[in-house]
Amino acid sequence: MKKLFIIGLLLLPPMLFSETEHDDHEHESKAHNEHNESGEETHEHGGSEDHDEGIQLSKAQLRLANIKIAPLNAKIRQYQVYAPGEIKTNGYTSYLVSPRADSVVLKRHVALGEKIKKGQKLVTLFSEAVAETQATFRVVRAEWLRVKKLGRKAVGDKRFIKAQTDYEAAYGHLQALGLSKTAIQYFIRNPQKFGEYQLRAAGAGIVLNDDFHQGQRVEAGQTLIELADESTLWVEARIKPDLPFEITKATQVRIKMGKASFNAQISQLTHTLDPITRTRIIRLTVQNKADQLHAGLFVDVFFLFDSEKPILAVPESALMRGGDGDWTVFMVEKGNQFKAQEVELGRSFGQWREIKGIHSGARIVMQGAFFVASQMAKGGFDPHNH
Repeated sequence: MKKLFIIGLLLLPPMLFSETEHDDHEHESKAHNEHNESGEETHEHGGSEDHDEGIQLSKAQLRLANIKIAPLNAKIRQYQVYAPGEIKTNGYTSYLVSPRADSVVLKRHVALGEKIKKGQKLVTLFSEAVAETQATFRVVRAEWLRVKKLGRKAVGDKRFIKAQTDYEAAYGHLQALGLSKTAIQYFIRNPQKFGEYQLRAAGAGIVLNDDFHQGQRVEAGQTLIELADESTLWVEARIKPDLPFEITKATQVRIKMGKASFNAQISQLTHTLDPITRTRIIRLTVQNKADQLHAGLFVDVFFLFDSEKPILAVPESALMRGGDGDWTVFMVEKGNQFKAQEVELGRSFGQWREIKGIHSGARIVMQGAFFVASQMAKGGFDPHNH
């Protein structure tokens, strides 16, 4: 009986041995290398790489690996161009606080970084020029109040007009020295404080700089405090001057700082280059309602453009490196047959990447490409038949 069994085995076709030996791969597609009866490998090149080999995956495997398959269709895609940027104060809403006459700092009322309301006291000063003007104002004001009470008919037109003109001129002189209407009214109520006056905020903002000391003598025009309204800020983006596309005020822009992202609008397009960096500066305007942005911070700027025509693109997760380093995607044909296809990469569109070398309509593994690649590697398949 043993001899008959051995003879029977010898008479069996060689393919039965091959199927028994590879029973662990009975659910996979045909291997890249087919064995002939003498055990030698054969390859079908036909002048190019053969991509007929692949693997088959069951529905259960697709479900467990969360593999997503979709047809490859050409669409208009939005791509972005990066540029470094720096946040600047809005030069149209910020202003410098300075005395209009040589003065001495008596007291500061605000600190660096403090939020300021419109009309709030900033600093108290003393000035000889202001004291002289206040003295003149006090005299002419008294005369004007007396003449106005008597009336034009009682004093005559000439005296009435002169008193009124002298008063208005003295009042205007105080304003020219930087005294607000509130400061002038304060002096009227406290006439003994000659030469003392206050600078107040012309608008709401935040103190960006206050480089002075109490008791310091300052000159007319010298900056004491820099205030800025940070509800709207500028961003200066630097781009290469030879970009192959046109940036206009209608171009969409987003800026990112860490995980935070903000919409921005192009407000100014300069046509001159920075002599040091040889870059072109694009000024953007960004709303800062949540007070997350501050002058001096560096941000990432992204200019957004639409592709000129529909393109083929896949998610970055659909791309895998082949054994020879080439980029591949996995095509799916009938019977859940998965095959690797080499592609060339084009432009980046956020999480999508343009690909070339594959036809429109092909069913592609959009999610789970790593699992497919690992199954091919487990089966010993070379996607490129090398």
